Amino acid sequence: MVTDAPENDQIILATGGYDRTIKLWQTSSGICHRSVQHAESQVNALEITPDKKVLAVASYQHIYMYDLLANNPNAIVNYEGTYKNVTCVGFQEDGKWMYSGGEDGRARIWDLRSKSNQCPKSFDTRQASGTSLTPINCAVLHPNQIELLLGDQNGVIYRWDLRTDNHDQLIPENDVMILSIDISPDSSQMVSVNNKGKAFVWNLSSSGTDLSTTLLPKHKFEAHRRAVLKCKYSPDSNLLITTSADQTARVWNTREYSLLQELTQDNQRWVWDAAWSADSQYVFTASSDNFAKLWNVETGKMEREYSGHQKAVTALAFRDVTA
Repeated sequence: MVTDAPENDQIILATGGYDRTIKLWQTSSGICHRSVQHAESQVNALEITPDKKVLAVASYQHIYMYDLLANNPNAIVNYEGTYKNVTCVGFQEDGKWMYSGGEDGRARIWDLRSKSNQCPKSFDTRQASGTSLTPINCAVLHPNQIELLLGDQNGVIYRWDLRTDNHDQLIPENDVMILSIDISPDSSQMVSVNNKGKAFVWNLSSSGTDLSTTLLPKHKFEAHRRAVLKCKYSPDSNLLITTSADQTARVWNTREYSLLQELTQDNQRWVWDAAWSADSQYVFTASSDNFAKLWNVETGKMEREYSGHQKAVTALAFRDVTA
């Protein structure tokens, strides 16, 4: 739900982008509650910790952590040691550790309980592929919390078992870039999208004594006319949103992947990111027209704009008060 919750609502929606500014919004009013200058680089990805207290900002060579409960304009923690852009970031469900991936071809696990900001575990695409390091564009943690799925610029998807460090890989389509991956919250399906506008879907099952995940091809379809930048399953696993360089976001059902809604506005430009409300009835989008937007999924209508960024909004993070 995205209704009023005065004591919490103001810290739930975060946006960032090319203007090197992070904004925190009251979702019910569209008012910017707080703005933080992030002068070192553009914002590549945002994620809020499961306890809703800290915002992780993936940027150039760093992951910065900002306190959502205080007005401190400075990052409270700086995770460094990466090279080039950090492209994706996320959290283990209990907030014990964080994962990231980046243009340096490495995925990292960060121990959030360590005061030394340690990275005790990492994976690199050179070791996995036997060739050169390939930039990692996206990562998603399986709901089982023990497997990390990674997508790279050469079109390879890696399944990294965090317990054993074993990995395997698959290539859905040759000569494309994997731009986003997601796994449905009920663990039944995985989707990947690429720079050619295609989406590939797998059924997931657990097998063997180690309960590792097996991927069985289910479906592939043309989601957009141009690159698909983000894919995200709804909390109830019944819907999928895809966002694209073709200036639209689209909502699909996850039974046969038929199109339910196209979310678009004149001059919207690239739609970079999306996040669902906990009840799967609303979705936020971030786009190159400098706006974040709230959409009603059933009607396809935009219900609210979040205005204040001076350049493209490329990342957003949302934790519902009921989540």
